[in-house]
Amino acid sequence: MHTRHKQKIVALTFLTLFGIGSSCQRGSLNHTSSAGVQFWLTNPDRSALFARQPGTLSFSSATNQNPTIAIDASQTFQSIDGFGYTLTGGSAMLLNRMDTKARAALLKELFATEGNSIGVSYLRISIGASDLDDRVFSYDDLPEGQTDEKLEKFSLNPDRTHLIPILKEILAINPAIKILGSPWSPPTWMKTNANSKGGSLKPAYYDAYAQYFVKYIRGMKEEGIRIDAITIQNEPLHPGNNPSLLMLPQDQATFIKQSLGPAFKQARIDTKIVLYDHNADRPDYPISILNDPEAKQYVDGSAFHLYAGPIEALTDVHKAHPDKNLYFTEQWIGAPGNLKGDLAWHVKTLIIGATRNWSRTVLEWNLAADPKQEPHTIGGCTQCLGAITLDGNAVTRNPAYYNVAVASKFVRPGSVRIQSNTSDALPNVAFKTPDGRKVLIVLNTKEVTQAFNVRDNGKLVSTSLPAGSVGTYVW
Repeated sequence: MHTRHKQKIVALTFLTLFGIGSSCQRGSLNHTSSAGVQFWLTNPDRSALFARQPGTLSFSSATNQNPTIAIDASQTFQSIDGFGYTLTGGSAMLLNRMDTKARAALLKELFATEGNSIGVSYLRISIGASDLDDRVFSYDDLPEGQTDEKLEKFSLNPDRTHLIPILKEILAINPAIKILGSPWSPPTWMKTNANSKGGSLKPAYYDAYAQYFVKYIRGMKEEGIRIDAITIQNEPLHPGNNPSLLMLPQDQATFIKQSLGPAFKQARIDTKIVLYDHNADRPDYPISILNDPEAKQYVDGSAFHLYAGPIEALTDVHKAHPDKNLYFTEQWIGAPGNLKGDLAWHVKTLIIGATRNWSRTVLEWNLAADPKQEPHTIGGCTQCLGAITLDGNAVTRNPAYYNVAVASKFVRPGSVRIQSNTSDALPNVAFKTPDGRKVLIVLNTKEVTQAFNVRDNGKLVSTSLPAGSVGTYVW
């Protein structure tokens, strides 16, 4: 995290009621001529909060003059790994302090795949502390002047109080959830400035830091937690956060090809190595590393945030290296939040925009904070609004909750993006799910209600969306 890209903040207190309607039908619906279309509505005035609308919409042969979104499932793009949040150490602490029954109900609402859950399917966690922990730590902290190249003092104990227990509860609900780990800083004794903030990784400790990742992945596995992927450094071009690290592209390339890649290969680690994990204004960062065949052989893909640059930059990276994956891993909302602005921007730019530009994930920052946007480190983000606000057992659902819900519930892991025509007035994205259903997410960017059609297999269904609203259509 860093000094955040400023978004319009309107003073608005959220005292939200849970807005999800009845549970979805799980069967495969493949025939548009006979299957009804479920319609889930999210309104910026909070009159419908990801709520299923009564009945179903029907496809027919009737025609009209309204704009039409045409679906073409024969044109396919990337597979989807999931939608979700960063489970920061602070989020885990607040969840762990809830009463057992209240926490169990909330985790089921967030992570279950049935009933009234929103089906979060992907989590990012920090390797060591992020700036939304209550303190700075690594897994090998030593007194000043000491080193531990053999990592004999490495320990996951800082995560055993809150993060690991919460992850185990989540995995009990959804064992298939994918987890991405990202470090904010190596241990300070590995750094040029011996400080948690800024500095660079000393080349003398490249091999030791590679083994630090190996120990972390193996240690989490022993806890029953599989790390699907790691990014090498959160925001490597922003050394001003606490904790943080400056890692230039040439240094990341050297670290991968000389230390991290060989260490993973030797240890038979199958966790994916993902580059960059920073803003879309620097697509040259991952491209330059992927241009190095020695480094590229170890790399699964690249990760992005969007505090600078256009979301279309992800397509530039895809075009340069179409054999490598893309991930969108972080975007904040500033407290107190503004559902009208936050819903429209995040759905248009990320849920729709990132996936239309080849991303396999969309993750919001972060899952939970308290009413004062705490905890955070000294120097960490002071205005990062969680997807939920936790005040003891009291839960407030904020804009990021709904930004993710409109996709996560139905666009399950393994879904594939399919072709749909889009427009400035009705930006949209479509998917085919592993069980054969289709999901279309549409935003009405106009200030008036828009009527439109969805065409699939030669049939039309007619619908409309209020101004600024998001529709999730499932058939």
